[in-house]
Amino acid sequence: MVVKMKKKHQYTTQIKWTGNKGLGTSNYKAFERSHTIWCENKIEILGSSDPAFLGDKTKYNPEELLVAALSSCHMLWYLHLCAQEKIIVTHYEDYATGFMHENIDGSGKFDQVTLNPIIIVKENLMIAEAVNLHKKAHKMCFIANSTNFPIHHNIKCTSGKDE
Repeated sequence: MVVKMKKKHQYTTQIKWTGNKGLGTSNYKAFERSHTIWCENKIEILGSSDPAFLGDKTKYNPEELLVAALSSCHMLWYLHLCAQEKIIVTHYEDYATGFMHENIDGSGKFDQVTLNPIIIVKENLMIAEAVNLHKKAHKMCFIANSTNFPIHHNIKCTSGKDE
């Protein structure tokens, strides 16, 4: 099957390492992993590595940002699809979890991510379709389409109104 491209989008970010403690990278423990991420006209994100890799636990690490990107992309597509299908969502939150394994040589990769969305829809009659729309949201998500590991969905959907 050939997929036709409609548009091409470009995303530009900037990153600056802020962790030079005066010795540069003279040895593995001589520098902080701190850095700043930003895009034009947006607030900065303070980043570091995971504390397991000598990072600052008070700053976002790339692994967390990947899981957050998957969760956010899925939610945005899901809300879009619900609006199209007249499913009225009144609440959405997600507690996503990603699992990465580290190899002996220090490299690694994600094995899986699980999205755990908790959704409230306006009416009980909307619940079944609201749950089904997660499959389509997953197929539409740009970030999910760019990964090479499984993304699971543990969906909890209720209504704010008993019928």
